[in-house]
Amino acid sequence: MTEQHTTDRTAGQSGTAPGRLYGVGLGPGDPSLMTLRAVEVISSADVIAYHSARHGRSIARSIAERHIRPDHLEEPLIYPITTESTDHPDGYRGALNDFYTEAAARLAAHLDAGRTVAVLAEGDPLFYGSYQHMHQRLADRYETEVIPGVTSVSAAAARLGKPLCEADEVLTILPGTLPTEELTARLAATDAAVVMKLGRTFPSVHQALTDSGRLPEADYVERATMPGERTAPLSEVDPASVPYFSVAVVPSRIATPPPAPAAGSVVVVGTGPAGPLWLTPESRGALASATDLVGYTTYLDRVPVRPGQARHASDNKVESERAELALDLARRGHRVAVVSGGDPGIFAMATAVLEVAAQEPYRSVPVRVLPGVTAANAAAARAGAPLGHDYAVISLSDRLKPWEVIADRLRAAASADLAMALYNPGSRTRTWQVAKARELLLEHRAPDTPVVMARDVGGPTESVRVVPLAALAPEEVDMRTILLIGSSQTESVRREAGDDRETVWTPRRYPEA
Repeated sequence: MTEQHTTDRTAGQSGTAPGRLYGVGLGPGDPSLMTLRAVEVISSADVIAYHSARHGRSIARSIAERHIRPDHLEEPLIYPITTESTDHPDGYRGALNDFYTEAAARLAAHLDAGRTVAVLAEGDPLFYGSYQHMHQRLADRYETEVIPGVTSVSAAAARLGKPLCEADEVLTILPGTLPTEELTARLAATDAAVVMKLGRTFPSVHQALTDSGRLPEADYVERATMPGERTAPLSEVDPASVPYFSVAVVPSRIATPPPAPAAGSVVVVGTGPAGPLWLTPESRGALASATDLVGYTTYLDRVPVRPGQARHASDNKVESERAELALDLARRGHRVAVVSGGDPGIFAMATAVLEVAAQEPYRSVPVRVLPGVTAANAAAARAGAPLGHDYAVISLSDRLKPWEVIADRLRAAASADLAMALYNPGSRTRTWQVAKARELLLEHRAPDTPVVMARDVGGPTESVRVVPLAALAPEEVDMRTILLIGSSQTESVRREAGDDRETVWTPRRYPEA
């Protein structure tokens, strides 16, 4: 039980001690699911308050009816509007705020008279409940106790007989009133979900489940534990038949695996430069729903281990073999996620997969590429905005192309006065490219041109420094470093006195010739 106590109490009328406010959770609808504490509070209260629409019928009162005495004072709190329009100067929200303030004043009058007031609430009082508006207006003035109740979320899972979440799975609870694109993103990213407040929002929720690929997993529960209860696969529900008191449930993937796909597929997922904070919702969902993960060991280690999901790790130098493995698995009906660092289309796995997928016997295998935050963008954000104008992206690795090509591209980008993001600048076996690149760039750039040296951005050993181009030290650069070279217009300043960090940006305006 949750209690709030305050030292400042409102004085009751004629010296009477103020009464006590109760927010009473009644559970999802079946009166037998009320807690013993809820029954005790209702039975002993002086005033029973409950919200209702203008027709006067209250679901909350009907749940608690057997415990309401003839001598109870009843305080129906009747909404002036529900979903219709209003001529209130502050619109729908303004009309409701005025109603809540007036309703709280009515309850305060009882409390000031020394009466105990029990405000009835379906489900749990502080979970999408009307009681919370009374709580926010009264709990700082009167002694208050909140009686928790069984939520519709728990009731729906119980009626379906399907676990909501297991082990390290994440459960997301969403209001169906969110925009469809927001619902889609959140459904794609989570392991399990419950969408509340269906009714008129059902078409939008159905679309979001479809767009996120979660529709085959989704169940529908209407009036859980109440008369008229109904459950069904959500895909089979007629939108015209859906009331407000219904929820969509996407249960645990571990306990209730999604239906097997009709055909296998491959999705190439960009995980960003490091860690879950850099992962897009769509990519997170693709990784969670895959039957198999294929990738370089370092990148696979960033993805949480999920029961029942196969992981195929390999060395960083076998990209074509990884692509063939992923496509072979997909041909056998597996949902395969190829895990790539950064963005998979930038010096990463998307090209390797598509090259192999263009050949027989893989041409019929569906392949999608999901974008990720690039190393260049992540490093630029840490430094400020060094890539704020036109820029070129060049890899200094000569493993897959000759150095002469790299040198020509460096000269071309430098002579065009482009800022540059230099990937793969050096390694233990490649130690001379950075020095040679610095030499070529100094033919076109001032010695004090800002260079951002960013290493392990987003990781535990992150380091971001700004040095002049002439002072760029090759021995301080490795494969985990990316270099951002400024243009002739790039600026670098220390914004605060005593701050050793430099902020770098390239203006969007370019001087006229």
